[in-house]
Amino acid sequence: MRLRNITGSREMIAESRFVVHEPQEYKGRWRELFSNDHPLRIEIGMGKGRFIMDLARMHPEINYVGIEKYSSVLLRGIQKMETDPLPNLYFIRMEAEEIADVFGREEVERIYLNFSDPWPKDRHAKRRLPSREFLKRYDEILVRDGVIEFKTDNEDLFRFALEEIAPAGWQLLQMTEDLHHDEKMLAGNVMTEYEEKFSALGNPIYKYVIAR
Repeated sequence: MRLRNITGSREMIAESRFVVHEPQEYKGRWRELFSNDHPLRIEIGMGKGRFIMDLARMHPEINYVGIEKYSSVLLRGIQKMETDPLPNLYFIRMEAEEIADVFGREEVERIYLNFSDPWPKDRHAKRRLPSREFLKRYDEILVRDGVIEFKTDNEDLFRFALEEIAPAGWQLLQMTEDLHHDEKMLAGNVMTEYEEKFSALGNPIYKYVIAR
C-alpha cells in the first residue's frame, strides 16, 4: 500500500540536493555526477529507500541511483538521506518507462526490482516491471554481463516474470520460491521494508537473478 499524498512533497523534492532533477542530461555520463568511475547500479521502484540506502552504505565502491515515481514515497527516502547523507547515492522521480532516456547503452551494471506493482489485470501486463517490454528496455542500458535481481511476495507476478524470461531472450541464473529458507541465495541478502514485513508474517519471498 502506498503512502497517501503529502502536501508539498513535489516542492520539497524539487529543492532536494539528493535528487537529480534533469536526469536525461546525464545519459551516458553518470560517472561525471559521482566524480568517479565506479560501477553503477539502479533500483527501479525504490519505495522509501531502505534497500538502496543500505546497499550504498555497505558498498561505497559502487554508485547507486534509486528511482521512484511517487513523490510522497520518495520524500521518505530524501528525509532519510538528510539524516544520513551518502555520497554514492542519488534519487530520481520518474516513470520507469523512461529508463532508456536516462541511462546510456551499457552504462548500468545491475538492476534491482523489489516488490514491484503486480498490475494484476491482464490488459496491464506491459506495465509490470519484469515484463518482456521492460526487459527490452533494460537490455539497452545494462553492460553485457549485467544482471537483474527481482524479489516479490506475489506468486502470480513471479510466475509471470519467469514466463517472460525466455521470450525476451534472457536466461535464468538463480531462483528461489522461499528466499529466507534458501541458504545460498539468502547469503548477503539486503531486505526492503516490504520484505521485512511480509517475511515476518511467514509469507515466502520469491527471487530470481537473470542475465542475457
